[in-house]
Amino acid sequence: MAMYTRLAEGRYRASEHTQGPWDPRAQHMGPVTALIVHELDRTAPRPGLELSKLVVDVFAPVPVAELEIATDVTRDGKRVQCLSASVSSGGREYARASAWRIRTAATPASPVPGPPGPIPPPSAEVARSWLGSGFGYGRALDWRFTEGGLTRPGPATVWGRFTVPLVEGEEITPMERLAAFADSGNGVSAALGFDTHVFVNVDLTISLFRAPQGEWICMNAATVIGPSGRGLTRSTLYDEYGEVGMGMQTLYVTSR
Repeated sequence: MAMYTRLAEGRYRASEHTQGPWDPRAQHMGPVTALIVHELDRTAPRPGLELSKLVVDVFAPVPVAELEIATDVTRDGKRVQCLSASVSSGGREYARASAWRIRTAATPASPVPGPPGPIPPPSAEVARSWLGSGFGYGRALDWRFTEGGLTRPGPATVWGRFTVPLVEGEEITPMERLAAFADSGNGVSAALGFDTHVFVNVDLTISLFRAPQGEWICMNAATVIGPSGRGLTRSTLYDEYGEVGMGMQTLYVTSR
């Protein structure tokens, strides 16, 4: 079963593989973000322009239901292009995104670090974790921790890949893989207990200096909780060849 089934142009039905950890009726924003990228990729494509920045603002938990994604070109140009997307269900808007495409050209690349360690084999710890068994999105990805873990609060480094399709009958792209994975930074690097607190992100920003490649994405994430009900997660993003960019999430924090 895929995360989504296409019903018509811009319309999809979500499956249980999109479920998030807070409520089984609500989607994890990872699949939703990947679906936004999927639709943006079909919007005014132009050879030589690549998605370089994506900002998603979340207005309310997205239901596990039928979704409609409407996209538009906000600013068109030869070197840069700005796109927008809106996610709605049942006539209500749940999320809105903006994205920048930037032209590709040969530039002197500065040295960047490679990925933080090779992809480890599956472990008993990962198999026991809530990411591996507790909810739909967690079961839909293969998680491999090299630092930290879900039973150890604090910074974490984890590899991940999809084990199910994003959209039924359609090939998933590396950018869609990264978009789905990047929204997990606050979960893998939790600074508070899931049983005592809610720390859900109200947004996600992804900034890339090159396009990701391959099926595996790695995230080095750290979360800071402030004294007044807010938090911030910063994630460095990698593929198997090295660093590709950064992710950032603003968190709403409250006790259960």
